[in-house]
Amino acid sequence: MRKLPALISIATVAVLALAGCSGSPSDNTGAAGIACVDSGTASEAVKVSGKAGTEPKVKFESPLTTKATEVSVVTEGKGDAVKTDDIVELGFSVYNANTGEKMNAGGFGDDLGAPITLAKDSSVFPALMKGVACANYGSRVAVVAPPADAFGETGNEELKVGAEDNIIFVIDVKSEIPPRANGEDQKPEDGFPTVKLAEDGAPTVTIPATDAPTELKTSVLKKGDGATVAEADTVVMHYSGVVWSTGEVFDQTWGKSGPTPISLAAVVPGFAQGLVGQTVGSQVMIAIPPELGYGAEGQPDAGISGTDTIVFVVDILAAG
Repeated sequence: MRKLPALISIATVAVLALAGCSGSPSDNTGAAGIACVDSGTASEAVKVSGKAGTEPKVKFESPLTTKATEVSVVTEGKGDAVKTDDIVELGFSVYNANTGEKMNAGGFGDDLGAPITLAKDSSVFPALMKGVACANYGSRVAVVAPPADAFGETGNEELKVGAEDNIIFVIDVKSEIPPRANGEDQKPEDGFPTVKLAEDGAPTVTIPATDAPTELKTSVLKKGDGATVAEADTVVMHYSGVVWSTGEVFDQTWGKSGPTPISLAAVVPGFAQGLVGQTVGSQVMIAIPPELGYGAEGQPDAGISGTDTIVFVVDILAAG
């Protein structure tokens, strides 16, 4: 993957552990057992305009502060309510409420959004969880959060967030991303490792007692009917990586915080080549020789030598 692949957090910043709900909760409880948070003077002071599906225009007077996270519904979605363990695709704009500076934005309209999992043990910002947990798909919400529900007591020096700075999120709750590849099963190909799927979709890869291929090899295990992956895409995926010579898993998303968005421009060549041209909803196995993987240096910390072929099983869940 990248060297090695790392989970990507929302807004390209570090994530914090899910904290207990605060604020002025209503009597309702949303996804992941999170108490629904009411609007307040701070969230209502965030003026949001613009056409649906486009990056919103956001206006507020800074500094804007609150002692507890507040959530205002800008547009009520007509879709189903978000549920516990849903993988939700978000469009988002992020602002420093104290300085007024825009920090990041993306994922609106046809652009690929950021995925977060509405799990009780999620490591996503509590502010984001509270903003989404009681929403319907298709909603746009404005969230104002104190440090405790965002960057914490230390802030973030790289992003110029002070220890006392509040954060504003304007979020489009776009769609639910499937938790695993849902394409049609394909006949296994000879010479490839075999794959057995757990109940949740996690693969167990068994390497055959044959020499590793010396060229890039790709096998489609499930064929999806979604969009075709392009060279410049970012792909939301589940993956498991195995060393051919040992059969050992050296990296995977399964059992962690959920599917990960990864740019194909930032991965090892064989991985990108194996995914380009595949379709969303597919599960693909890619056998990557050293020269298209981690090269002659390998990745010793991951148990990969300079002569090792590596195998990935990838569930392609979204792309754009």
